[in-house]
Amino acid sequence: MYCQTCRQPIRADATIGGLNPATLDVLVGKSIQNGISQSSLKYPQERKSLYDRAVQNGASAVHKRTIPPPQHDPVSSFRNGGGSSKPDMSFIEITQSQIAFPEAEHADQTNKSPYGETDDSDQKDSNTDSLRKSLLKTEALFSILSSRSDIDHPICNECTSILIAGMKSRLSGATREREAYSSFLRTAQQNASNSHTSGLQSPAGSQRILNSLYEQLERTEDEIESLKADINTLEDDTHQADVQEQFFWTSRNGVDDQLNQVSVNLSSASQSLTHDQHQLERLQRTNVYNDTFCIGHDGSFGTINGLRLGRLPNQSVEWAEINAAWGQTLLLITTVAERLKYNFHGYRLKPQGSTSRIEKLEYPQQSPEVTRVVNSRDRSSQSGAPNPEPKVTPLDLFSSGEMAIGRVLNHRRFDNGMVAFLDCLSQLGGYVERSSTTDIATKPSLNKTLAMRSTPSKPVLPYKIQNDKIGGNKIGEDKNGEYYSIKLGMGFGDAESFTRACKYVLTCCKFLLAYVSNLESHQSHRHT
Repeated sequence: MYCQTCRQPIRADATIGGLNPATLDVLVGKSIQNGISQSSLKYPQERKSLYDRAVQNGASAVHKRTIPPPQHDPVSSFRNGGGSSKPDMSFIEITQSQIAFPEAEHADQTNKSPYGETDDSDQKDSNTDSLRKSLLKTEALFSILSSRSDIDHPICNECTSILIAGMKSRLSGATREREAYSSFLRTAQQNASNSHTSGLQSPAGSQRILNSLYEQLERTEDEIESLKADINTLEDDTHQADVQEQFFWTSRNGVDDQLNQVSVNLSSASQSLTHDQHQLERLQRTNVYNDTFCIGHDGSFGTINGLRLGRLPNQSVEWAEINAAWGQTLLLITTVAERLKYNFHGYRLKPQGSTSRIEKLEYPQQSPEVTRVVNSRDRSSQSGAPNPEPKVTPLDLFSSGEMAIGRVLNHRRFDNGMVAFLDCLSQLGGYVERSSTTDIATKPSLNKTLAMRSTPSKPVLPYKIQNDKIGGNKIGEDKNGEYYSIKLGMGFGDAESFTRACKYVLTCCKFLLAYVSNLESHQSHRHT
């Protein structure tokens, strides 16, 4: 047998199989009587009568059950007809009058023998039949118990304990609910009794109470109307507040968009400013003059922008390169003079690349001893009287190098042009020295120290210039103090002196560039 709750195998008590029909009738009848006596009628008598008539007219109770037997059980095999299961044996139908009959019938059949004799096989059949009757009786008892309750039998001890605990909990809940209903019923009955008694005792008091309640009802209705009006007002205010809130959030979103746009613009402007500042610093550190006029040397030759200026017997330099170098050199001192706002006396510079020239200006009214005259533009600016046109003598700063007789005049103009260039270079160096001394004397006392630091305390040009020669003593160089002529002459025989003089010329030009760059740097710092 198996527990109908947890499906665990159980063994029925031996006393259950030994119950006789009288004891079984007593147990069944007692359970029915106890159920009727303990139940209290909580419904009308008419429903009880209807139930009794239905029970009397109805058929007997039928309970169907299927209990899976253990495998290889000889009793089950015997009950099922020698191991063959039948569909009609899946349930049993038992009444109270049928409980005792199988036992007597099977007892008579067991005790009888066809031949009036008892053997071993009959003894085995008798034991098997006894076991079968015991199982049938037990199943019949459990079926009756299951049909008269909500619990399927048989059940084990553990499941019985769980069911008892659950029923106790349900019983305590039902008891509390019954007590609550009883208390409420008593209170309601007392209130009804008191109100009825007071109404019977004082009719005038009841009328006063009624009038008071009516007045209270009117006041309550007035308060309700007032509250409705207040609610309507509050709803209008709420709607208006919702509209204002929507407008506020819309405005705030617009302000947030503007703020975001301003932040983006500010970030972009900050990045642009940072980039421009770096660019400005890079440009301030850039020396335009050094980048435009890169002066260096290549062995014995001085170079400007990679062009060699000079000529040696063992190193032949093309005249096109020499002419281009003289054009760059003339452009250099022209640029420096314009930056310093200086006008050369007696000369007009014409930087034209490889065909550059210097025009010598001579005024006819002045004596021949005067070697330098004021430029026509300077004279016209100083005096309103008209000046005569000066005599212009072109001096070339280029040569072809040909030795033909017709080219002798051209070589002479080339030598005179280089001498004129030395004169212009000397004028510009003297102007820079005079300007430096004047600036130191005229600057305020607070900036005098800065001016003295920014201006040189020695001559700007490292070499002295005397007519067509350049050289002299230079600190750290050429201790002999020799002068070198820049003229080539007719046969170009003194090429080494010409090359050395050209190198000194480029050195002086580089010093002028350094002075102008220093001046630009101090002016930029002064403005910032």
